[in-house]
Amino acid sequence: MSRFWIEPEWPVPPGVRAASTLRRGGVSIGPYRSLNLGAHVGDEPSRVSENRHRLREALSLPAEPVWLNQVHGKHVIRADVSTYRSADAAFTCQTGIVCTVMTADCLPVLLCSKEGDRVAAVHAGWKGLAAGVIEAAVEALEGDDLLAWLGPAIGPDAFEVGHEVRETFVRKRAAFAAAFCQTENAKWLADLYHLARIVLNDVGISAIYGGGLCTFGNADDFFSYRRDRVTGRMATLIWRE
Repeated sequence: MSRFWIEPEWPVPPGVRAASTLRRGGVSIGPYRSLNLGAHVGDEPSRVSENRHRLREALSLPAEPVWLNQVHGKHVIRADVSTYRSADAAFTCQTGIVCTVMTADCLPVLLCSKEGDRVAAVHAGWKGLAAGVIEAAVEALEGDDLLAWLGPAIGPDAFEVGHEVRETFVRKRAAFAAAFCQTENAKWLADLYHLARIVLNDVGISAIYGGGLCTFGNADDFFSYRRDRVTGRMATLIWRE
C-alpha cells in the first residue's frame, strides 16, 4: 500500500497499471477529508481540482482520467472514443487512456485481458450488479480471457438491505441467495464481493483477485456513503502504458 493508493496485486502483463485511492494525501476538509476526487458531492471545486492534480502527478498518469457520470446502471463506454459520460463502466484497447470509476461503498471492479491489450473499470453497486454491468463490461471487452480485481467496498457485515433487494437478485439467479444472510430484524446482509464473484464465474472468469477491504469499517482509509452520508469519493483506475 503506497502513500495514498492501493496497488492491486494481480498478475497483469507488463505495461498495465492500476490503482485504487485511499482518502489520504489530499487537501479537502470536513466530511471530504482528504483526497476526495468526486466533483459532484458538495466539496469545494478548487480542492477537488487540486486533489485530482495530485493524483495525476503521484501516479504519473498519461492523461486526465476519464471521469464518468455514474448512474447505477449497466451502460459501458469506450473511453478512447466516446464523449458520452453517463455510464458505469469504461473500457479501452488503446494506450494512454485512464479508465476510472469513483466509489464510496459500491464495488469497483477492474478487468484486464491476459494479453494486456484490453482493460476496463466498472462501478458495481448493488443496482449495477443486478442490472448486469459486469456482464456488459465483459461483453464489451470481447472475450473471456480476462483477469478481475475487486477493490474496496462495503463489507458483508455492514451492508444491510431490504427484502426487495434480495428478491431482485434471487429472481435473476438462484445462486445469488448464497450472498445474503438474514439478520435478527428480518433485514438482510448482502455480500457484494460474493455477488460479483458469482457473476464473474458465470461469464467464464475464474482469475479473480482482491476483495475483503471494507469501506464502512475503516474511516481512516475509505469514504463510506452508508456510514457518513455526506462524504467524498475514492477512484479506481486502470490504464495501458
